[in-house]
Amino acid sequence: MVTLAQEPEEDSLAIVSYADKFVFKINWDTQTDTYSLKNSQDGSKLSITPNNNYRLSLSLDYQFLGLSIGFSPTFFSGNNDDELKGESSFSDFRFRSALGQWIQGFQIRTIQGYYVENTIDFFPDWKEGVDPYLQIPDLKSQLWGMSTSYVFNPNFSFRNILYQTEWQKKSAGSFIPTLYYSYGRLSYELAGQRAEENTFPVRLALAYYYTLVLHKNWFLNANLSPSLGVRFTKSSLTENGVRTYEKITGFTRTLEGGLQLGYASKKFIFGVGFSFDVKAYKEDKFNAVVNDKLYGNIYFGYRLNTPPFIDRTYNKLAKKLGL
Repeated sequence: MVTLAQEPEEDSLAIVSYADKFVFKINWDTQTDTYSLKNSQDGSKLSITPNNNYRLSLSLDYQFLGLSIGFSPTFFSGNNDDELKGESSFSDFRFRSALGQWIQGFQIRTIQGYYVENTIDFFPDWKEGVDPYLQIPDLKSQLWGMSTSYVFNPNFSFRNILYQTEWQKKSAGSFIPTLYYSYGRLSYELAGQRAEENTFPVRLALAYYYTLVLHKNWFLNANLSPSLGVRFTKSSLTENGVRTYEKITGFTRTLEGGLQLGYASKKFIFGVGFSFDVKAYKEDKFNAVVNDKLYGNIYFGYRLNTPPFIDRTYNKLAKKLGL
């Protein structure tokens, strides 16, 4: 008598894959790019931030590929007080691929238009809510970044936390080292000066993630990620037609982490959480930059059956490429 092998029951699996579905998601968060420059000689401080307190991103994932587009809509009240804080623009494009236990990410982000949060330190008679902040409208920050991660535990789903293309059914955790490497450019024109800073930071994050399955459809994830890196900087300043250059190499320290409460089903996904991100590095021998963030986010998503012609096309391509 021959017994035919059967597919395991879905509830018996540690991870259920929905890679063959279209996963649409909308994410709302309060992340901002605030920088504080502290001078060790005179104790002065300069804090700058863009005028976009709330951001939205739309994402689509299918099989091992994903794409997301982020922007800052003006219909949020925290993004449209241009009279006091000036105009800011924000765009964020992310592309990702997940093959086995490897995760590769790509990002292009542009922010323009900042204001000085501590304007009162420079103008003692300044009144909050009445007088406009000191603004730097031409200050532009650009980032071209990449990251490479490896998930050590195959029974832990990193994709359940990041992209929701999988569903973690059983509690598990994993050590996930991630290498970040990027190119950044910061430029502005102010009072006849033009400054430009080009940076090449590289850092290794030793992250640990754990997902606790609370109920059939609910999970709680916690993560902590300390990292160390090196930052290569080349800056230039043009004043009165004279251009000067400076090169600096320094170490960076970063601590990231967060909590996420999520809901998952065959079709619907939902999550709410908060994250923190603490960065510090030397700008030069007298100035240090501190970039502390504490922000929340909410996401909603839906898993949709993929049109048959897309599945057929993917399967033919995957067979040729041996995926």
